[in-house]
Amino acid sequence: MAKVIVLGGCGAVGSVAAATLTKHGLFDQVVIGDLNMERARELAQDFGPSVSAVQVDAGDPESVRSAITGCDVVLNCVGPFYKTVKTILGVVLEEGIHYVDVCDDVDVTEELFEWHERAKEAGVSALIGMGNSPGATNLLAKFASEALLAETDSVGIFHAHGGEPFEGAGVIGHRFHCMTIDIPMFLDGELKYVKYFEEDGIALRQEFEFPILGAGVQLYPYPHPEQVTLPRFMKVREVTNKGTVLPAPYYDMTRDLCQLGLASKEPVTVGDQQVTPYDFTTAYIIRERERILRETDFGQQRGCCSVVVKGRNAAGLDREYRFHMASKSQALGEGTGIPAAVGTILMQQGKIAHGVLPPEGCVNPMDFIGLIPQVMTLDDKKEGGESFGGVIVQKIDENGNVETMDI
Repeated sequence: MAKVIVLGGCGAVGSVAAATLTKHGLFDQVVIGDLNMERARELAQDFGPSVSAVQVDAGDPESVRSAITGCDVVLNCVGPFYKTVKTILGVVLEEGIHYVDVCDDVDVTEELFEWHERAKEAGVSALIGMGNSPGATNLLAKFASEALLAETDSVGIFHAHGGEPFEGAGVIGHRFHCMTIDIPMFLDGELKYVKYFEEDGIALRQEFEFPILGAGVQLYPYPHPEQVTLPRFMKVREVTNKGTVLPAPYYDMTRDLCQLGLASKEPVTVGDQQVTPYDFTTAYIIRERERILRETDFGQQRGCCSVVVKGRNAAGLDREYRFHMASKSQALGEGTGIPAAVGTILMQQGKIAHGVLPPEGCVNPMDFIGLIPQVMTLDDKKEGGESFGGVIVQKIDENGNVETMDI
């Protein structure tokens, strides 16, 4: 009897992952682990008889230990990961259970690699960053580098999404974190760090044209792990990551409030009360988001994540490959939760090496691509490209000619 637990299973990402794993059918038992027990029970009832619920406090090691006992795989969707992942993975390694997460915080990712040998010795496979970006992006870059190019110069990762049914305080906190820490970028063959609000970070901002979302989408440097992990597993001179959240006025408001210092957790005295700017700003952003979505008539959630890989083919000719994961009806939850579920399925199938590794270090891209059509339908060539396993693929030759691909 195969059993998996999805920690944070009530969230936008975790609930999609749990639903995907239930529908796929590899696991006989799917457990939704969350602090919100009432919501966990509701989801379990909705998903069917093979799904159950358990209450978990991700900050309490013994609560985590009790919840994961008897499971074959733990899928961790509890963010923000810079706060929670070391507690959870530490317990998982002690219990000798295989593990997958969607960690997109680069600072803690580097710390998790220090546990690689510990996991190998315990015979545990820990696949970290198995979402959209990071996750699918890493594997598409690896596929292009290994299967389509003789030499790889650069990998550019671009993402935008918006209109999800809800966003919680953890999501807002993650954005503040991304704007305030040093952001890694692999430039000219070296890992460098830029600051979001300073000249070096501002210089990396750019507009990008996405299928579905359109042209002129303003993107900003993002501190995701790909810039750190991809150069460890493939020869490349540049890896960058840029993204945003839609609609633009919503992201602009978040950025501006953060730049004004209103993400500070240092209390200020207002009258006879102590107020934390961070708490107020988070609540204000969540409230204003609903207003902005209404006023912009944003409509249905949507998103796209694109990977652009440049290099040369075996004949020495310049080539550029663009992979677009675009959808008019899916955004953060589906875009991250479904790849996480695919990674969990591959883990249960015994296809992931032991140790603490990113996707490009332990997942065969073709294994991942082969599973995607079974669990996810993305929009196809109606928006300018063929659909390859749920991914729009384009090739640009040395003369700039764009060709859709059927691989």
